[in-house]
Amino acid sequence: MKLDLFVWHKSLGFVILLLVVLRLIWRVVNQTPALPAGMSGIERLGARASHWLFYVLLILLPVNGWVINSAANVPFSIFWLVPLPAIVAPSPALAGTAENAHFVLFSLLSLFVVVHAGAALRHHFVKGDAVLSRMLFGPPRT
Repeated sequence: MKLDLFVWHKSLGFVILLLVVLRLIWRVVNQTPALPAGMSGIERLGARASHWLFYVLLILLPVNGWVINSAANVPFSIFWLVPLPAIVAPSPALAGTAENAHFVLFSLLSLFVVVHAGAALRHHFVKGDAVLSRMLFGPPRT
């Protein structure tokens, strides 16, 4: 069961990587909505920086996992179907370093998810603007 869970974990990591790449392509091709006029300069900077940091972390985390898998010399197929080539040579030292980095990246991503959710709730309940409703499906609600 543990091996099956690892396959699911790694496979979902690659699905996330693919979705982030597709999202970045979509973002380059399409214009993003303007930030609300009432946002201060520091809020605008924080919003832009946190979104780009999310993209960086959501790319680094699965790629780092791929490094761990490759350095540990463990063959892997996405959802047991698509074999994934190694991207680094086998190296127990690199695998250990990459595992530590994976934990740090996961911790940073978790922290930013909490901060992002808190900021969205602040916009909704404290500032009373439509930032949170813009993130949800359907038309923005004010």
